[in-house]
Amino acid sequence: MNTYYLASGLPAPEPTDLDRPFWEGLQQEVLKVQRCRRCARHQWGPEWICHRCLNPDLEFASVEARGVIYSHQRVWHPVHPALKEQGPYVIVLVELPHADNVRLVGNLLGDPRREIEIGASVTGVFEHHNDSDMHYSLLHWCYASDANG
Repeated sequence: MNTYYLASGLPAPEPTDLDRPFWEGLQQEVLKVQRCRRCARHQWGPEWICHRCLNPDLEFASVEARGVIYSHQRVWHPVHPALKEQGPYVIVLVELPHADNVRLVGNLLGDPRREIEIGASVTGVFEHHNDSDMHYSLLHWCYASDANG
């Protein structure tokens, strides 16, 4: 039996044709975000056209799973029945400066009661769920200092 950051029993992601490369990348421990082949700018969330130049020729490019905390929310009340015994936990909005400042949401690992520092460096942590019919991976975040120590 695997141990996950949040309780098991949460709904699994359901990839679509639009975001499938992102989910497949996470299974390989690679973070992929969309990039326009014309203007070379990154964007998130996935769209059928570039947000900037309206070009429909997009790809999913690998980027480093590191960034800075842009915002956060400490969750005290369950948002799903599977989380009724879980809490608090921290959700962060992480900005990727090396990928045109796109922002991704994820859980912040570690003590959920610690003070959260806006602008602090974080590193991606991949959590693999391979014990069900549907295999998938999630991207969490931890303070870069915690990842190195």
